[in-house]
Amino acid sequence: MFGKLSLSAIPLSEPIPLITSFVVILIALGVLILITVKGWWPYLWHDWITSVDHKRIGVMYCLLGVLMLIRGFADAIMMRTQQAIAIDAPGYLPPEHYNQIFTAHGTIMILFGAMPLVLGFMNFLVPLQLGVRDVAFPTFNSVGFWLTASGALLVNVSLFVGEFARTGWLPYPPLSETTYTPGVGVDYYLWAVQISGVGTLITGINIVTTVLKMRCRGMSYLRMPVFCWTALASCLLIVAVFPVLTATLAMLTLDRYLGFHYFTNTAGGNPMMFVNLVWAWGHPEVYILVLPAFGIFSEVFSTFSGKPLFGYRSMVAATLFICIVSLMVWLHHFFTMGAGAAVNTFFGISSSIIAVGTGVKIYNWIFTMYGGRVRFETPMLWSMGFLFTFTIGGLTGVLLAVPPADFMTHNSMFLVAHFHNVIIGGVVFAVFAGLEFWFPKAFGFRLHEGWGKAAFWCAFIGFWVTFAPLYVLGLLGMTRRLQHINIPEWAPWLYVSVAGVGILILGVIAQVVQLVVSIRDREKLRDVTGDPWDGRSLEWATPSPAPFFNFAVMPNVEGEEAYWGIKLRAVETQQLAEEPKYEPIEMPVHSPVGIFTAFFTSVFGFAMIWYIWWLAGVALVAAFAEFVVFAWRDVHEYEVPAEEVARVDRARRAAREALLDRLSRQGALP
Repeated sequence: MFGKLSLSAIPLSEPIPLITSFVVILIALGVLILITVKGWWPYLWHDWITSVDHKRIGVMYCLLGVLMLIRGFADAIMMRTQQAIAIDAPGYLPPEHYNQIFTAHGTIMILFGAMPLVLGFMNFLVPLQLGVRDVAFPTFNSVGFWLTASGALLVNVSLFVGEFARTGWLPYPPLSETTYTPGVGVDYYLWAVQISGVGTLITGINIVTTVLKMRCRGMSYLRMPVFCWTALASCLLIVAVFPVLTATLAMLTLDRYLGFHYFTNTAGGNPMMFVNLVWAWGHPEVYILVLPAFGIFSEVFSTFSGKPLFGYRSMVAATLFICIVSLMVWLHHFFTMGAGAAVNTFFGISSSIIAVGTGVKIYNWIFTMYGGRVRFETPMLWSMGFLFTFTIGGLTGVLLAVPPADFMTHNSMFLVAHFHNVIIGGVVFAVFAGLEFWFPKAFGFRLHEGWGKAAFWCAFIGFWVTFAPLYVLGLLGMTRRLQHINIPEWAPWLYVSVAGVGILILGVIAQVVQLVVSIRDREKLRDVTGDPWDGRSLEWATPSPAPFFNFAVMPNVEGEEAYWGIKLRAVETQQLAEEPKYEPIEMPVHSPVGIFTAFFTSVFGFAMIWYIWWLAGVALVAAFAEFVVFAWRDVHEYEVPAEEVARVDRARRAAREALLDRLSRQGALP
């Protein structure tokens, strides 16, 4: 009745996962009890869980991403400490557990940490920057988020029940076939990633449609903020390559469940075809993450330099260039496969050429700062740290694009250092810059500046102390994923790397303290104007936090920097534009379809993992029935009265008038 599931699936003989499971369950129960005692369930259900507001969904994406980053960072701490301890010794992690940790670390950090954070920023910002009230398909947006959360849930359930994959974050066959991995670890991976992949594809379709079809009046393509261009390019890649990932994992699923031979090393299967297909998704995935990060930095550099972004059109061209060429470089991940000199040469050249697009962006950011009034506030510090860190990571990437050099460093710690150089320096630094930058727009108050700067310096220094030694270890011949070390000469570099992890932990503590202090002092840090950084794009034209309908009256854009032009006219005329005529606004009703879909999908995935066929069937039928019920609803929108719209906008105008009066007395421009 319960398939493979039995009490033996609970890791009673393994203290680390058992204690971790116990602690996580206690924390979860504590949170649920607190919510119940405080009576927060109605608020959470209506305003968050069932919300189709793109801003709320964006915040939930970011919250999910931050939680999963913490989980992935815990795995990283265990890996680094295990290798430092296990020099001519077994260490504290047995091989089978260590293999699960490095697999979970990569899977979580990329697919359930970085991806939700990037998708969260795109959800939150794109409609605001385009001057519209929501994404193209609001309810579909909710479904996409909750499917991503469903996949993340399955990954974490593997900590308590069963095991996770031991194959690495990409489950290469034949190791991932049932002959060599008969347990449920690979099945957890397959169903979690396929379910979350569908959610990501939904979001990609939504953002592409929103950018192409839902811009406000006057918002031509070449007036869009660069972040919207990078979001469009990223989501075009999602639409292009996530079906490839889904199809590839579906074929591996058929191999494991029904005895097919797509990727087996017998009966005509071809394991290297899996490698080829999965990297056809995998390398564009890097640019799916890093392109929106480039968009965040573009907004930050322009705002904190007090001038327009240098070379706007070349930035757009570079973004589209990277989007296209990123589909032509995937084979550099397996130059050593033996495809031949001609094939390796083509992909080596394309992998080098793609750096040109990134180089254009870096020079444009530098020239944006040149001659500007640069303010070194926390978002700008993260951006400056990115310039240095990502440039070094990019240079090592160009080195790895040369096939003979790649043959020497393939599968070594040099590769690990390069990858983290790019992803942490590019994506994670961008996430933290963006969280500092747009936090007031989401919650109405700024984060504490002092603790934010402390977090940056700990993260920046800690990163280099952690990963610079890995470059050296890679050149010394250390391969990745070693559970124990037999060469004592590597020990000093491993000890330095662990010290770097300690500094990174201090950075995490500083960010937690920053959040706590900011919440405590939120009235002192309150953003009353809606424009705390002297911003240049339309999201800063709204109050902080932005109302659920975004704009009382749809904007009419007349230049490349929509909001900056509005501010300049207000200062020059010493008055705001005439109060508009307020009209009722229609907004989409909230819907539980997303959370219900996630619940039944999670049950379906768990049942398939453990071969509980009847439960999988029931979950599928329930999910279909729930969709039918949703399709039959009669009311799709509700009306916001003109009086409510006027009340919110008049409060915004009053704050802006007070700011304008202060600026006029000081004789200052915005």
